[in-house]
Amino acid sequence: MAGPTAMRLSSVLALLQPALPLILGLSLGCSLSLLRVSWIQGEGEDPCVVAVGEPGGPQNLDSGTQLDQSDEDFKPRIVPYYRDPNKPYKKVLRTRYIQTELGSRERLLVAVLTSRATLSTLAVAVNRTVAHHFPRLLYFTGQRGARTPAGMQVVSHGDERPAWLMSETLRHLHTHFGADYDWFFVMQDDTYVQAPRLAALAGHLSINQDLYLGRTEEFIGAGEQARYCHGGFGYLLSRSLLLRLWPHLDGCRGDILSARPDEWLGRCLIDSLGIGCVSQHQGQQYRSFELAKNRDPEKEGSSAFLSAFAVHPVSEGTLMYRLHKRFSALELERTYSEIEQLQAQIRNLTVLTPEGEAGLSWPIGLPAPFTPHSRFEVLGWDYFTEQHTFSCADGAPKCPLQGASRADVGDAVETALEQLNRRYQPRLRFQKQRLLNGYRRFDPARGMEYTLDLLLEAVTQRGHRRALARRVSLLRPLSRVEILPMPYVTEATRVQLVLPLLVAEAAAAPAFLEAFAAGVLEPREHALLTLLLVYGPREGGRGAPDPFLGVKAAAAELERRYPGTRLAWLAVRAEAPSQVRLLDVVSKKHPVDTLFFLATVWTRPGPEVLNRCRMNAISGWQAFFPVHFQEFSPALAPQRSPQGPPGAGPDPPSPPGAEPARGAPLGGRFDRQASAEGCFYNADYLAARARLAGELAGQEEEEALEGLEVMDVFLRFSGLHLFRAVEPGLVQKFSVRDCSPRLSEELYHRCRLSTLEGLGARAQLAVALFEQEQANST
Repeated sequence: MAGPTAMRLSSVLALLQPALPLILGLSLGCSLSLLRVSWIQGEGEDPCVVAVGEPGGPQNLDSGTQLDQSDEDFKPRIVPYYRDPNKPYKKVLRTRYIQTELGSRERLLVAVLTSRATLSTLAVAVNRTVAHHFPRLLYFTGQRGARTPAGMQVVSHGDERPAWLMSETLRHLHTHFGADYDWFFVMQDDTYVQAPRLAALAGHLSINQDLYLGRTEEFIGAGEQARYCHGGFGYLLSRSLLLRLWPHLDGCRGDILSARPDEWLGRCLIDSLGIGCVSQHQGQQYRSFELAKNRDPEKEGSSAFLSAFAVHPVSEGTLMYRLHKRFSALELERTYSEIEQLQAQIRNLTVLTPEGEAGLSWPIGLPAPFTPHSRFEVLGWDYFTEQHTFSCADGAPKCPLQGASRADVGDAVETALEQLNRRYQPRLRFQKQRLLNGYRRFDPARGMEYTLDLLLEAVTQRGHRRALARRVSLLRPLSRVEILPMPYVTEATRVQLVLPLLVAEAAAAPAFLEAFAAGVLEPREHALLTLLLVYGPREGGRGAPDPFLGVKAAAAELERRYPGTRLAWLAVRAEAPSQVRLLDVVSKKHPVDTLFFLATVWTRPGPEVLNRCRMNAISGWQAFFPVHFQEFSPALAPQRSPQGPPGAGPDPPSPPGAEPARGAPLGGRFDRQASAEGCFYNADYLAARARLAGELAGQEEEEALEGLEVMDVFLRFSGLHLFRAVEPGLVQKFSVRDCSPRLSEELYHRCRLSTLEGLGARAQLAVALFEQEQANST
């Protein structure tokens, strides 16, 4: 029996032999998993589990429950904002940038050591050549001159001793900027710095190390390892090193005697921290070049000069500018060379794409021209000659080509001629005779495109001349997008709405007050309202009925419905009221830091409109005049679907005799002719108003006020930016508005044009005229 049994066992093993490793692996895995479970159940208190649980100690929960609870803790929660109107308002503290909340720091700060004698010469040259490349550039001097150069931040320590000046400079950097910057570069005003290379060097170095980087110099009589960084070529100090050095500055200033500030700093670092200067770190080498006396920068071509971060010494400001010109030309040549290499790579790789060479756009590496998807998206070309342009801002068919447009066209023609000569010389040399035709358009994806028909005179090497007419295409590409520096504003500013009301507008005022209650009082917006009631010469007198009685009653009703709300009103009597005169009355009764929102009786303010008013009106910088959306006349404009946004194309016409549904939006347009609504600060208005009174006096001022609106005052008599943009939140219903004949000719023309254009679209007006003619003919 043993024989057959052994044979069966051997046959079974032979069958299981291919699967034997799999069976052993599964067995081993199951054993380890069971062993791991027993270890987890046998553990005591886990500090990680206690941290996830509720306060008060560990929870008797399994691992799955703990995981769900940790996920719940990390889920974001939206806390709605609510402000109690009965409590006093407290200004909300908001961080200016998100990097403030994250604790991020700027990369590099540059400190320039200067003196009273060279502050207005060498220091100014340094500021003009490198200041625009660095986030912050400071100038430190012992005693400043009687007049500080404009655009420079100068710190005066009051003592010219070199070591004392260096000590106070480091102390100032640590106190005011130690938490805001990762690297500090210290240089002298007789040093030229290649700013882009220095910024790239700081970007490649690790910030968590104590680093003292520059051109190394040996101390006299010291060991080989004791080195300091030469101050004439500048040196980099890391933030961590500055933090460690700060407690030892007072001791070094009393113990170390040195006539050179850079040598004093090097001895202080070695004696207190044991750190010496290095010229190479993490594969990055600090390269410098010593400029010989009376040496021409244009003739320098050595590799040490071409790759230098800093050049020293620079004896005068003109030499600084010549060095800057030389290095800028080198950087420009290097950039053009890199562009050509990248274009060659793109050209080679385009063959491997599905589109092939047909997908290669011109110029190579720039986006392809914008492709319109409908006839409304087609970008039009503007026609011009050397003297005139045929697309004028005021709608005229032809106007002189002048100012920046003339300079732009001249630059395009000169560039075209230069490129032609560069391509065909020495076989041909071209000379411009005149510009036959010129076309240009702005492509938002590429830049400004030009097509020029040039009449040229071609000259061969043998002197033969011939007139040629050639068409060239040019592109001025969009440059690097930069963030413009803007002053900080906040959405917590209180808005003071000002509503001037004429007697003819009194009937529409209750609708405005109801909209104000729904859009401002109901959501508890931080805004107030002042009603400016304008009476005529013989209106509202003794025995005469008050035309604003209903307005005052509606304001009192709102004060009763919303406790704590006060709607102020002022009574003014004027025969020919102008917007500027009326605002003068309100401006005198409010502080200079008041944010005004000048409204009309058809304005419908809301939270979004008020927030954009707060963000776009910047004190001392910018005034905001929104362009509202004006609905067309219901008699002409067809009914729109409720989902249709304002300004969209008209829907199909309604059946004859059909009335629009209640509340259904109508077609309309953004009224560019109207400028009665605006947001600005009282201080800015007072400054513009004072300038107006200073330039125009007597009868001339009286006549000017009749023909000016508030926007015109800011435009003509203020140095502020005037921001004018469409505001989709300001939607005004159609109403027939009378234009006063007392207005100036320009204001009356704008008022009439706004009223007529607000009747309906051209197609709707054409249909109405056609129907009227058909009715008259029958």
